[in-house]
Amino acid sequence: MRIDGQRRSEKFEDRGQAGGGGGGVGGQGLMQVVRMLGVKGTLVAGVVLGAVYLLAPAGIKASLMQALMGGGAQTASQSGGSSACAASKTNEQACDFSRVVLASTEDVWTQRFAQGALPGAKAGEYVKPTLVVFTNQVSTGGCGSATSDTGPFYCSGDSKLYIDPTFYQVMESKLKAPGDFAQAYVIAHEVGHHVQNLIGSSRRQISGESKNQTSVRVELQADCFAGVWGQAAKSTLSITDEDLGEALTAAHAIGDDTLGHADKTKFTHGSSAQRIRWFRRGYDGGDARNCDTFAEQSYERL
Repeated sequence: MRIDGQRRSEKFEDRGQAGGGGGGVGGQGLMQVVRMLGVKGTLVAGVVLGAVYLLAPAGIKASLMQALMGGGAQTASQSGGSSACAASKTNEQACDFSRVVLASTEDVWTQRFAQGALPGAKAGEYVKPTLVVFTNQVSTGGCGSATSDTGPFYCSGDSKLYIDPTFYQVMESKLKAPGDFAQAYVIAHEVGHHVQNLIGSSRRQISGESKNQTSVRVELQADCFAGVWGQAAKSTLSITDEDLGEALTAAHAIGDDTLGHADKTKFTHGSSAQRIRWFRRGYDGGDARNCDTFAEQSYERL
C-alpha cells in the first residue's frame, strides 16, 4: 500500500495529550483489543472496530483487555495541550497515514452517495466525518468521555472518529495484526459506522432479535463497507494481495470467538469467520448495496 503523493484529509483534529488521572495509559492499557473497529456500547449510540467485542460494557472490556495485556492501565504523566501526533516519530507517521486513508474514504463515499449506490433509501450528499487523534483520554460531543483503553471508535453524536495513534502499535505487538492495510481497515471500519449513521442502518432492528444480535449485524455491515472502500481504493493506493491478507488477519484477530467469547449469544461483533466473510463480500464485489446485513432474515446465516 502506497500513500506517497496522496491527498491528506483536512477533517482532522489533534486533541493532544490529556493530563494524568485514572483514565490515562502508558502504552499497555486495555486499548489493545477493545474495539479494534470501534465502540458501540455506551460510547456510540449506534456502535465496532474497530473496532471490536466492541459493544461490551466498559467493565467487561477492561477485564478482557487486562487479561490479554498482562497488566492494568498506568497513570499518564504528560501535560495537557501538547500534540498527540508530535509525541513521537511513530505517532507522526500514524497521523499522516490516517489522514491519507480518511481522504480516500471521503472520495469513495462521496461518489457512492452521489450515485445512490447504497443499501436502503438514498441519503443525499455524503457528509464527511472528522478524525480526532488523542492520547490518554478525550471528551466527545455526544458520547461522553473515553480513554485510550476504549480503542478506536465512532461517535454518532458528533460524527467524529476517535483514535489514539499508538493503537497501530498495539495491533502489531498484541493483536498480531501488523501491516499498513490492517491499520487502514481500522479507519475504514469506523468510517463504515459513519456511513451507517447517515443512511440509518445503525438504527435498524430485526423483530425478535436481541441487542447483541443487532450489534453483530451493525458491525458486520461496517466490515463490509470497509471492504467496499478497499476495492475502490485498490488502484489509487496500490493495494496488493499481501495488503488484503493483512486486513483479513486483522478481521480474524478481533472476532468475538478469537477474543475468547465461547457463548455465541454474547457475541457483539461477530465471529472471526463472519468478519472475514463480510469484509471480503465488500472487497470482492465492491458494491455497498450487497452489504445489507439486515436483509438476511436468518441471523444464523449471516
